[in-house]
Amino acid sequence: MAAYDLEEQEQLSAIKAWWEKNGNIVTGVVLVFVLAVAAMQGWRWYDNKQALEAGVIYSALSRAAEARDGGKVAVFADELANKHGKKVSAVLGALEAAHFAMEAGDTKTARSRLEWAAASKADPLVADLARLRLAALQADGKEYDAALGTLQAAPDAAFAGRFADLRGDILFAQGKHEDARAAYKLALDAAASAGAQAATFRDLLQTKLDALGGA
Repeated sequence: MAAYDLEEQEQLSAIKAWWEKNGNIVTGVVLVFVLAVAAMQGWRWYDNKQALEAGVIYSALSRAAEARDGGKVAVFADELANKHGKKVSAVLGALEAAHFAMEAGDTKTARSRLEWAAASKADPLVADLARLRLAALQADGKEYDAALGTLQAAPDAAFAGRFADLRGDILFAQGKHEDARAAYKLALDAAASAGAQAATFRDLLQTKLDALGGA
């Protein structure tokens, strides 16, 4: 028993000596780890809080749009962009505000909202949708080169067919029928794997191709 007590005491002494030598380092490492965990948890809490606030504002914007209250739509869209610009809710709010402005005949505001949304990094898919709508707006204004520039960067595969279709429409409007035909073929190829839900879109593309002399 005494031997055991002696051995135990030696172990305790060794641990004590090691701690006296390395304790400050260990404490520092542990402190850094604890602070890092606390910072991460704090950031997550803040990020979740911001996302929740952005969602509430977006809901208010949607209600204002339904009530046809353009003033509130503008206020909420600006608030989302200024305070929560990195959230998807802010980009969706810009798209809805742009749609509202278009319905009201305010193409200048619609363009501004779409340009902001198209440049957003919050969500590539939503940014692609904004680019598609912005290009359509530019094409309606006969700004064909600008519209083609907006469509230039490759979109997500989900929008490949729509981008190619709009590019074809713009090229056709410019009198570039061969280029338009090639764009429509790309759109048709992209839509081929979309399933039954894209049947109407495929029919429309085939009609456009037929009008240009077929595939």
